[in-house]
Amino acid sequence: MNGSPTSNGRRRVLYVIACGSPLARHVGRLVDLAQQEGWDVCVVTTPDGAKFVDRTELARQTGHPVRTHYKNPGDPDVLPPADAMLVCPATVNTVNKWAAGITDTLALGLLVEAQGLGVPIAAVPYTNSAMAAHPAFLAGVARLREWGVQVVFGDHVLPLHPPGTGERHLDAFPWAVGLAALAGARRPATPVG
Repeated sequence: MNGSPTSNGRRRVLYVIACGSPLARHVGRLVDLAQQEGWDVCVVTTPDGAKFVDRTELARQTGHPVRTHYKNPGDPDVLPPADAMLVCPATVNTVNKWAAGITDTLALGLLVEAQGLGVPIAAVPYTNSAMAAHPAFLAGVARLREWGVQVVFGDHVLPLHPPGTGERHLDAFPWAVGLAALAGARRPATPVG
C-alpha cells in the first residue's frame, strides 16, 4: 500500500499519529518520507505527543492542521478521511490503552474507530527495555497483531535501550519501517454484530 491515487483521483490520505516520546520531535522526517511516496499526510498527536512537535511547522509541511483533541459537537471535520494510519512513535501507554479499546484521546478514538472500519494500520513502538518487558505491553502488541495491525517492534527493528537513554538513540530510528509495514497491512477483520 502506498499513497497512489484512489479510484476517484485524490491522493490517498495517511494519518500519522505521534505519541508522547522525544522521538516525536522528528516526526517531520516521517512526513517527508510519506509525501515522497505520494501520501497526503495528516498529523494527529496524543496530548503528550503535542508537547514534542512543532505544530506550526507540521501544518505548513502537510497543509493540514495538527489535531490533538476531539472537536466540539457541530464543528466540521478539518481533516480528510484516512485511507491508512501509522502510529509512530507509539508509546507503551498508547499501545496498552488501544489494545484495551480505551478512547480517551482523539488519537485512540481514531484508532479504535479505524479498526472497526477496516482501515489498514501500522504501529512502530519506541520505548526502553524495562517498559517493553511489562506483560501488559507485550500482551497489547500481541493483541494488536492478532487484530491485523502491523506492529513493527523488536531488536530486528531497533535494539531496545536502557531506561533514561532514549534521547541518545533518536537518530538511529528507522522511520521508513512503518511505511514499509503499511505495504503489508491488511484490512482488519471487522466484528459481526
